[in-house]
Amino acid sequence: MLDKKDLITPEACCSSYQIELSFIQSLNEYGLINIISVEEKEFIQHTELQLLEKFIRLHYDLGINLEGIDAIGHLLLKMKDMQDEITLLKDTLQLWNEQADTPE
Repeated sequence: MLDKKDLITPEACCSSYQIELSFIQSLNEYGLINIISVEEKEFIQHTELQLLEKFIRLHYDLGINLEGIDAIGHLLLKMKDMQDEITLLKDTLQLWNEQADTPE
């Protein structure tokens, strides 16, 4: 269940970050952030704000267009998936090594 205190309106984000609403809407259209509807109002979850801040820096500070941000976003997601897989493989390998070290 979503708690309203964990939600922020796109307009409030725009005011806080001093960005255009169209930028947030475009990020949503590209699937880079999620805008959800609650009681017929649009919101962004606070868990999305860190990602939104990355995209703001890429666009406004570095001048990267939305297509570039889309490519970077997908690469970042792939990197996270790969890091998660590496962690899982390391944990599995450590478990096997511990089992091999214990006498029967």
